Amino acid sequence: MKELLRKLIQAEGTAEKGESAAAEIISQDLDQSGIEAQTDSWDRNRANLVAHIKSAGHKAALLFACHLDVVPPGEAQWEHPAFEGLESNGKIYGRGSADMKGGVVAILTAIKQIVEAGTKLEGDIILIAAAGEETDSCGAERFICNYKDKLPPLAGVVIPEPSDFEVVTAHRGMLWLEVATKGKAAHGSTPELGINAITSMKAVLDELENYEIPCEPHELLGGCSISINTISGGEAMNVVPDKCRIGIDIRTLPGQNNLSLLKDIREIFAKLKQKNPEFGAEVCVVREVEALETDSSCDFVKDFCDCLRITETTAVGFTTDGPHFAALGVPVVIFGPGKPEVCHKPDEYIEIGDIEKATEYYKNIILKFLS
Repeated sequence: MKELLRKLIQAEGTAEKGESAAAEIISQDLDQSGIEAQTDSWDRNRANLVAHIKSAGHKAALLFACHLDVVPPGEAQWEHPAFEGLESNGKIYGRGSADMKGGVVAILTAIKQIVEAGTKLEGDIILIAAAGEETDSCGAERFICNYKDKLPPLAGVVIPEPSDFEVVTAHRGMLWLEVATKGKAAHGSTPELGINAITSMKAVLDELENYEIPCEPHELLGGCSISINTISGGEAMNVVPDKCRIGIDIRTLPGQNNLSLLKDIREIFAKLKQKNPEFGAEVCVVREVEALETDSSCDFVKDFCDCLRITETTAVGFTTDGPHFAALGVPVVIFGPGKPEVCHKPDEYIEIGDIEKATEYYKNIILKFLS
């Protein structure tokens, strides 16, 4: 179990490296237990892995949806190297250890133990380990497109993201926008002959600082959030910049109209254009994921919680591939090992005991629904 996690951490899985190495590691690991897996590869180093453990087919199947990719380690200093998978004080450190390779290892181990024990199942197990969850959900979208009409009837979807063993049935959606201001290049010694795109972007930032997204707070998720997380502009110290871009991360609520948010941004542009005729800007959608809201009172969620002896579900602010799998028309829950607060940070880790605990939970869930 620990060695498999180390290998997956060492495979990296950033957008630059791709997911092919991690998919091959999992394929080889499953093959040792006699479980066949299919790897769907594209664009040189992108990959999904799908394993389908068939049964008598008397019960609806369970789909476990994971992701193989990780965010980059960032520029901050790590005490433990980001891609070595070092063990210390009962924890394994590394980018992706919690988000979500610890969960991947737990569900793989659970499936292998059930298969190796010769347990007769009445419903199928389907595992998808997808590409691109951290960037564009390309793997989840590709899986849904390729497999939607080939899947057996499903009881539900389980996503082993790090929830610290809480059952999550709702999370906010995601709207990533890029705003670009346009100017006119000129020599740095004669700035009056140009139009400075960075100055124009400052006007946009001033407006966004006071912008509040109009929405009714959700009873579980609260309100929306907006964060300006990237900025780029200018090519040389002696050239007036003619381009500047920012990236905006908006977290949305169930049923929210994203078109109205775009309309608000464009109204800000119109306001600034009225003040300064030389102002020019445009906005485009980089990524859009709907919010997730699974009915906590449905039979699948109630049975799932009963199996874990958990009485209440919860909601989180982060986003997963869950809304894409909700398109299959079945309940989606998020449940896995790892603490969400260590994700995307230096010295990300997962406790070895939590992986072992998750393995037992996943075995119980499979037996509850499929035996």
